[in-house]
Amino acid sequence: MTSAPASTEPAATRLAATASWDAEADDALVCLAVRDETHDVKTFVLGTPEPRRFAYAPGQFLTFAFEIGAETINRCYTISSAPTRPHALSFTVKRVPGGPVSNWLHDTLKVGDTVRALGPMGDFSCFTHPAPKYLLLSGGSGVTPMMSMARTFHDLGQARDVAFVHSARSPADIVFRGELETMARLDPAFRFHAVCESDAPGEAWAGPKGRLSLDILTRAVPDFREREVFVCGPKPYMDAVRAMLRDAGFDMARHHEESFDFGALPEAEQQAAAEAGRALDTEAESTPAATMRTYRVEFAKTRRVLDCPENETVLDAARKAGIRLPSSCAKGLCGTCKSKVTKGTVSMTHAGGIRQREIDAGMALLCCSKPTSDLVVER
Repeated sequence: MTSAPASTEPAATRLAATASWDAEADDALVCLAVRDETHDVKTFVLGTPEPRRFAYAPGQFLTFAFEIGAETINRCYTISSAPTRPHALSFTVKRVPGGPVSNWLHDTLKVGDTVRALGPMGDFSCFTHPAPKYLLLSGGSGVTPMMSMARTFHDLGQARDVAFVHSARSPADIVFRGELETMARLDPAFRFHAVCESDAPGEAWAGPKGRLSLDILTRAVPDFREREVFVCGPKPYMDAVRAMLRDAGFDMARHHEESFDFGALPEAEQQAAAEAGRALDTEAESTPAATMRTYRVEFAKTRRVLDCPENETVLDAARKAGIRLPSSCAKGLCGTCKSKVTKGTVSMTHAGGIRQREIDAGMALLCCSKPTSDLVVER
């Protein structure tokens, strides 16, 4: 009797992979599928050119380097898939009017295309803050890290007490609605609640209406004060939730939030600049003025020039000068502010948002780079 021939089915080959993906060795990922979640939200499924397994904690993110036109734009996106399905990973993106990256992804990225990514990174995860009971609060596209956490517990078959409350504009805007409702039907320990601001064409919303309030939260999750809480969504949503929980007497040590707001409002940048200025003033008090050096920083593409003290990051100096640069975490983690320094040197203390080979090639994270000479930055 002869044995059956080895399978050549591509799916079987991918499932047979035992090696792990290492972004440091090869940062290329291939788009395997594009899925419509709602009218303005798509999920992009990625795999490696040669079959590899992905390892990450639910809630972590990747920093992508997208080649759009003649420019490389770095953006962070949370992984929406679960690490329990390690042979592919997904990220989910809402189309933002005028957004250069979200519109490019929706209109351009297709099956077979290659993108570059760094990661996974981040400590916004149920694995980092284990607890017997969780409350996941999300608004809009902030659903993605919560979905990764919920999918993980569901796949593992663990009877973990998880309450998931999602806020959306209308029933038509509830991302992953069908899957979440199915998970709630199959697992008594998982509860899903949606809050909608208005009805959708063809569907009058029968659930809680308006915006998330303490009354709505208390009715949906009466024991919310006993839970580990994760929050993600637009900044106004997270600000409102934080204030609501604090006013309700919630132990804020068990409150965790995540957001990458690339469309920061000018007021937010002004506030960040003011905070940076206060920090600088405090540091300057301990540094004699006579020994403080200031360096010239030139942005080659925009032809803007500014003076940056040696104890201030280039990003903070740019904000003070009214120069808007891409940024998000401001901690050297996400890689959004990554830029080429074509002349000069910096002192950089990062948290993993840049590879050594990129540093060797003259790249720097402006949010955590202080000048040690005059600089020319390719921006």
